[in-house]
Amino acid sequence: MILNNPHAVDMSVHVVRAFVRMREVIAQNKDIADKLAELEQRMGSQDDAIVDIVQTIRQLMTALPQPSTPPRQPKRRIGFV
Repeated sequence: MILNNPHAVDMSVHVVRAFVRMREVIAQNKDIADKLAELEQRMGSQDDAIVDIVQTIRQLMTALPQPSTPPRQPKRRIGFV
């Protein structure tokens, strides 16, 4: 008799809705956590790639001879002599 009361039915519906909403929130948080983990993994691999590129550039800078500046030729004067 108590469970057939309109107030009890309303409370039962509210409880079920709360659990459904809680399940949706947990699923959303799991999706966000998965995306963050994927992003962290990508950033870690990109950081390693950037470090490798910088090291390669430094090696190339030390291995290549420094360009020498060509000797300057005297400028030709403009005007009448």
